[in-house]
Amino acid sequence: MSKILVTGAAGFIGFHLSGKFLARGDRVVGLDNLNDYYDVNLKLDRLKQLEPVDGFRFARLDLSDRRDILSLFENEKFDYVVNLAAQAGVRHSITNPYSYIESNISGFINVLEGCRHNAVKHMVFASSSSVYGASTRMPFSVHDNVDHPVSLYAATKKSNELMAHTYSSLYGLPCTGLRFFTVYGPWGRPDMALFLFTKAIKEGRPIDVFNYGKMRRDFTYIDDIVNGVVKLIDHLPEPDPAWSGARHDPASSFAPYRIYNIGNNNPVDLETFIAVLENRLGKKAVKNLLPIQPGDIPATYADIDDLEREIGFRPSTTIEYGIGKFVEWYNQYYCRA
Repeated sequence: MSKILVTGAAGFIGFHLSGKFLARGDRVVGLDNLNDYYDVNLKLDRLKQLEPVDGFRFARLDLSDRRDILSLFENEKFDYVVNLAAQAGVRHSITNPYSYIESNISGFINVLEGCRHNAVKHMVFASSSSVYGASTRMPFSVHDNVDHPVSLYAATKKSNELMAHTYSSLYGLPCTGLRFFTVYGPWGRPDMALFLFTKAIKEGRPIDVFNYGKMRRDFTYIDDIVNGVVKLIDHLPEPDPAWSGARHDPASSFAPYRIYNIGNNNPVDLETFIAVLENRLGKKAVKNLLPIQPGDIPATYADIDDLEREIGFRPSTTIEYGIGKFVEWYNQYYCRA
C-alpha cells in the first residue's frame, strides 16, 4: 500500500485514476482547485464517487499557491505523485494565456519542489500529444524532436517535460512524462468533441466540424489510459546507459527520466467517429463544416512501441465500445430525476 498524490483529482482522468489506485488498496490524496473552466457540479459529482471510499482524502488547493503546496508535501510524505492538474484546452490558451502560465508552469515547479524536498519515489506527469505541433511525421514518436508547438497549451506541456528533466538531472528525481492522446469516456470533459457532439445531437442542434471533417485523432478510452498509468507508477525510470549527448534521444536520458506516448495507436477520422456516435444515439447529426482552427493539429497517431515493450501496455478498447459507454453514462447522468 502506497500513499499517492493525484493532482487534478476532480478532473476526468484524475477521477478515474484515483478510483483505480483506491481499488488496489493505495491511499490517495486528491488535490484540485475546482476552477470554473467547465461545470464545477460535474467535478463535485466525480468527487462524490471518491469521498466515501476508505483511503481517500480531498484537498482543495491551487498548485500555484507555493506555501500551501509545499506544506502539503511536508505533512503527507507521499510515496508517489501523479500530476494531472493543469489548465487544459488548446483553443482556450489562445484567449486566456496567463492562466496557462500560472497553472501549468508556476504550479508545476511547486510540484517538482515538493517532490525534490520530500523523497518522492517517482513523479508521473501529464504531457500531451499537442507537443508534436507542426510535425507531420506519422506515427508520432517520442524519439523525434518536438520543438515547434502551435499553441501555448502545447508549449507549456513541452516546458513541463524540460523542467522535469532538469530536476531529474540535478536531484535524481525519477520522472516519467506521458503524452496523452485524445482521451474520452464516461465522466468526460464538457469541452471535448464527444461531449459537445452528444449534447448538440440530442438537442437537435448543429455540430461544428472543423477542418471540414478531415481531422484524424488517436482516440484513447479512459480505462486504457488509467491502466497504463497504474502500470507505469511502479515502473521507475532509470538512466539510459546508451544515451549520448552527441546523438541524443529526446525520450530518455543520462538521468532517471522517460517520456512515453500513451494512445490508442489507431487513428480514426472525425467523420467515422461522428458516424459511430450517430449510431449509438439513434439520431443523425446536422454538420456545420468549418476550417481548421488556430492551434489545432490535423492528425494525431501515437507510436507506443516503447510502452508496449517496457510494461506490456497496449490499448484494446474500440471506439464502438468506448462511445457506447460514454452515451450510456451521458443519458444516465443528465436524465436523472
